[in-house]
Amino acid sequence: MLAKLMSYFLLGVVRFLTGSQARWYGCPPKAEQRIYFANHQSHADMVLIWAALPEELRSITRPIAAKDYWTKTPFKQWITTAVFNAVYVDRQASPARTPAPAPATEAAGNAAPALDSAAETAAPGGPDPAPEPAAPPSPEALRAALPDSDPLAPLVRALESGDSIVIFPEGTRGHGDEPQPFKSGLYKLAQMFPNVVLVPAWINNVQRVMPKGEVVPVPILCSVTFGAPIALEPGEERRPFLDRARRAVMALREV
Repeated sequence: MLAKLMSYFLLGVVRFLTGSQARWYGCPPKAEQRIYFANHQSHADMVLIWAALPEELRSITRPIAAKDYWTKTPFKQWITTAVFNAVYVDRQASPARTPAPAPATEAAGNAAPALDSAAETAAPGGPDPAPEPAAPPSPEALRAALPDSDPLAPLVRALESGDSIVIFPEGTRGHGDEPQPFKSGLYKLAQMFPNVVLVPAWINNVQRVMPKGEVVPVPILCSVTFGAPIALEPGEERRPFLDRARRAVMALREV
């Protein structure tokens, strides 16, 4: 009950200070599993997106929160846990494992019958048959290869449970008009959860509400614009996808 009352209080405060306008430009507010990814300029970004979502989406959407910042005090930890239902993320990255290839001896043993068969059917003196390209790891294999210490692990668990999440692919707050290059987390999540809808969002003006180092918010009209979903294309490489996702966020500035 206390958390519910606090959520109503915060909604009122945030909407009074910012207007918290949500603009659904490229997709409707639909109760489906989504990854919302947005620019990052303030610790208030998480709160603004939370307040901009309609109640039926807010209840199934979990923003990420930097563990080192949002657990500094018992009150911050209670707010992010009980009110926002946030996913804590450690900002110290750990390398993820990739599915291990079969041992050389085992692979050679498995390949021998196929090579013998190919040799029997190939014309004498003809070219060797081309090797079959290795299939990419399945989403399930990628998730299984992720160590518990990886910063993405809490997000993977949240998505596996059916929640939607809000992430900031820059990793740290930007200081200019354009977001910094996106880090690889969004790409990895898109690989692991190909059926989850990826929705770009642009947060406008929130850095002026709570500038870095300030503790007293300033009333400024803010908005969150949600754009058309994007998807990871078959065979698309990491950097082209991340650059395309970044452009999708930046394009919403002009909407």
